[in-house]
Amino acid sequence: MGVWYAVVMVRDMNGVITGIGLVTAVGSTLDEVFDAVCDGRSGLRRPPEGHPVNGVLEVAGIAPEIHPDGLVPGPEWRTVDRHVLMSLRAAADAVADAGLRVGEDVDPERVACVISGTGGLATFAGQVLRRADKGRLAVSPYLLPGVLPNMAAARVAIAHGIRGYSSSIATACASGAQAVAEALRLLRAGEADAVVCGCAEALLFDVFAEAFGNARALAQGWADPAEASRPFDRRRNGFVLSEGAAVLVVERPELAAARGAAGHAEVLGWGVGTDAHHPTTPRPDGEGPAQSMRRALAGAGLGPADVGYVNAHGTGTKLGDAAEAAAIRRVFGAAGRPEGPPVSSIKGVTGHMLGASGAVEVAVCAAALGRGMLPPTRNLDDPDPACALDHVVKQARVERVDAVLTNSFGFGGHNVSLVLGRAGASGGR
Repeated sequence: MGVWYAVVMVRDMNGVITGIGLVTAVGSTLDEVFDAVCDGRSGLRRPPEGHPVNGVLEVAGIAPEIHPDGLVPGPEWRTVDRHVLMSLRAAADAVADAGLRVGEDVDPERVACVISGTGGLATFAGQVLRRADKGRLAVSPYLLPGVLPNMAAARVAIAHGIRGYSSSIATACASGAQAVAEALRLLRAGEADAVVCGCAEALLFDVFAEAFGNARALAQGWADPAEASRPFDRRRNGFVLSEGAAVLVVERPELAAARGAAGHAEVLGWGVGTDAHHPTTPRPDGEGPAQSMRRALAGAGLGPADVGYVNAHGTGTKLGDAAEAAAIRRVFGAAGRPEGPPVSSIKGVTGHMLGASGAVEVAVCAAALGRGMLPPTRNLDDPDPACALDHVVKQARVERVDAVLTNSFGFGGHNVSLVLGRAGASGGR
């Protein structure tokens, strides 16, 4: 098969998700992760002895160790932060899942790479301590490639020979979802034929965890770690900090069809906006998230009544959950559904992987569309009246839907919503 090459602007074209790679506390394959969230099998636990947040966090979502062999050449692993290793592992799995051969199926200059994340803060903190203990000459000369947030995208591009558009998006907890939005934007603008996109976060170290703890943002006081993350529940008292990564391959429909790649789902539209309200506190009326949802629906050419499920950001914070619920009611109430379509948050099982959560949740939405199952919200035993919605609780709801919407919101008021559809349902448009 020859190299695919096209430069076409198609404003309403969809992107086909042909590959998914995951690294999470509940599994490293799409089936493992989706089964865990549907069955309510929590990945949250007490940090073990020797872990950097042992004695700092009561509960966390800890992903498996990633060995650099096969991912990073030779001694270069010393310069690589954990979030980069996670990105490389997830990207390798996603590209293999897609069956995409860069340079054979597609021109390397027509493949883009957008991998988001906060960067190597744990590596930076370690070097600060090293300098304080041993002096300035002890600081590693490889510190910069170890901490820069673009290094995940750079390393993934190097590993797969990607020579097109490359970027790293930093919009806090909206970063992973915005990477997927950027993928669809690039495809529609004719700037790429395939995009490797996603996010990785590895911030389970003491200083970062202590900052959230001192801000009273984290769940605390739960005897059973599995009960600590409680999106929309009346007893919620904060989120559970987790780590993870998700990388997706999103392609032009023609390229996927030429390779016989059926795909997991289609990205139909995106909406991006800003609260312009407060650095950390959401607008109580939910207008910012509501606007991002409206924009995503408009970009998908759909109305509120066409959406069969909303995957909520739902972290388990008092203000955030209530604001999101208000936003969902604002958008979908106008369609004659006062409480909106079925809604759930998977963070009751996975915890909050910060920017990576949005990318992981896109993968879960793709599986929900494919399997005809809507995952429940774990620990939602007593829904807060301020969060009145059609919550999926206790067990997965068997329901075949054509389109789903997923939300991700970040500090600074960054709001991102994505609309996904079943693979092949739209004919690729």
